[in-house]
Amino acid sequence: MHFGIFTVGDITPDPATGRAPSEHERIHRTVEMAVAAERAGLDFFATGEHHNPPFVPSSPAALLGHIAARTTTLLLSTATTLITTNDPVGLAEEYAYVQHLADGRLDLMMGRGNTGPVYPWFGKDIRKGIELAVENYDLLRTLWERTNVDWEGEFRTPLTDFTSMPRPLDGTAPFVWHGSIRSPQIAEQAAYYGDGFFHNNIFWPADHVRQMVELYRRRFEHYGHGAAEQAYVGLGGQLFMASTEKEALERYAPYFHNTYVYQGASLEEMTTHTPLAVGTPEQVVEKYLRYTEIVGPYQRQAFVLDMGGVPHEEVLNQIALLGSEVVPALRAELEGPARPAVVPDAPLHPRHRAILTGEPQPAEEPFALAATYDPLTGRKAHA
Repeated sequence: MHFGIFTVGDITPDPATGRAPSEHERIHRTVEMAVAAERAGLDFFATGEHHNPPFVPSSPAALLGHIAARTTTLLLSTATTLITTNDPVGLAEEYAYVQHLADGRLDLMMGRGNTGPVYPWFGKDIRKGIELAVENYDLLRTLWERTNVDWEGEFRTPLTDFTSMPRPLDGTAPFVWHGSIRSPQIAEQAAYYGDGFFHNNIFWPADHVRQMVELYRRRFEHYGHGAAEQAYVGLGGQLFMASTEKEALERYAPYFHNTYVYQGASLEEMTTHTPLAVGTPEQVVEKYLRYTEIVGPYQRQAFVLDMGGVPHEEVLNQIALLGSEVVPALRAELEGPARPAVVPDAPLHPRHRAILTGEPQPAEEPFALAATYDPLTGRKAHA
């Protein structure tokens, strides 16, 4: 099971000082969070994608490529790749490139995003959000799986004899999670391809989470990818820790009320009904152990720690506590004998697995065009 952190990259004033970080500070502090996550023994770091104020992560590929150079074992991921408004050709090439830079330490979480104005900014219609997600992802997979692609769809110009470059590392594309909160069509899409389903449930009750994951598991089995319990499930989470519950609640309350997603909600309501955990490390462990009772054994648990203007020094402290006290305790319970043997591990690229185990890296095959291809364009040569 993989444990890690994700960020939405909001630029929010510290409620104690009223000062917001600059864009430059927020971007560099995001990199520091990822480096700290690896140092703390976490498995992955993920970034959202936003193109509107007050968020900075408009270029996840650039951010993850930089983090790849600062880390050695950390799995890098998007928390949302906007499959609806990005061009699949660009996604295929950008993330294959990052995959090479990171020696395979990359996967993606596809999502539609929750900001309506983004669609027209990129020339898309939000009323076609589901259709865009389905068509664009099918093209992305096709580009990673095949060369010299001929393709035609509804939402972009046709492709003729097109090969995206670079090709996925060692012929293995990044593993893909499909992220959704409320759309059963996305759970269906994940199941159809045998991909992972990530329910970013940070402000949703357990019954809703259970229904969405059960739907995905049933359909995963329906499409012949394995038994329902072999499906790949990921969940979101959020926490703030201190030495006592009283201290944690008092210190976190200003950040909670400063967070855009909780406007109008009470801290007690959210900690009772959603994954938000505010208390001691032991209380956080107790709460998150319950999620296997809700969705069954799963593969990815992502925590957000920095929303609402939490100071950077406190974010680093929370990462350290997560790595030293929470994750070891969760691993001891969730990865022990009680975990069914049929449940697969979280997916890794073969090169990443070799990095972690010390095994030899897969042999590389030099790139070469077939003799019938034009060496200038890579397209099929015609007499």
